Amino acid sequence: MNLIGTEVKPFSAKAFKNGEFIDVTNESLKGQWSVICFYPADFTFVCPTELEDLQNNYETLKELGVEVYSVSTDTHFTHKGWHDSSETINKIEYAMVGDPSQTLSRNFEVLNEEEGLADRGTFVIDPDGVIQTVEVNAGGIGRDADTLVQKIKAAQYVRNNPGEVCPAKWEEGSETLKPSLDLVGKI
Repeated sequence: MNLIGTEVKPFSAKAFKNGEFIDVTNESLKGQWSVICFYPADFTFVCPTELEDLQNNYETLKELGVEVYSVSTDTHFTHKGWHDSSETINKIEYAMVGDPSQTLSRNFEVLNEEEGLADRGTFVIDPDGVIQTVEVNAGGIGRDADTLVQKIKAAQYVRNNPGEVCPAKWEEGSETLKPSLDLVGKI
């Protein structure tokens, strides 16, 4: 899997968001930063903790110009049912995308073919529709939205400051590096 630097493949899907069914396509991702967060299934155990963590960081992500899309191989109808029946999921304001055809899960190379479910994959996509970061975890390992926010800030900084890179543990406002011949062997 090497999707870094590739454009999101064409797709069209239905999603549940804020009490409505909406259409989401690859074109929906352009013109803004986007996060696509794949998870195995609705009505499960680790998944609601991750989706709630994303919701708890949703305002911060929106302030960064990021839209969030959670995706599982369930339908948008199932997402609505889960949203209506779970106190945790009822808080979610971002789009919950249905992928029953498994097109998105295949496009992003996170489909577990044997189970017919998506692995825990997180993708940060720039405003041009190009994938900038990829994180894929085993089923029992939840993700941390605070770490995701830091990755997005670094990706945005690098995009807005050509010629600079963000070192390990970089935080907004801290020093970056400017790769050059003079820097070789001095780090």
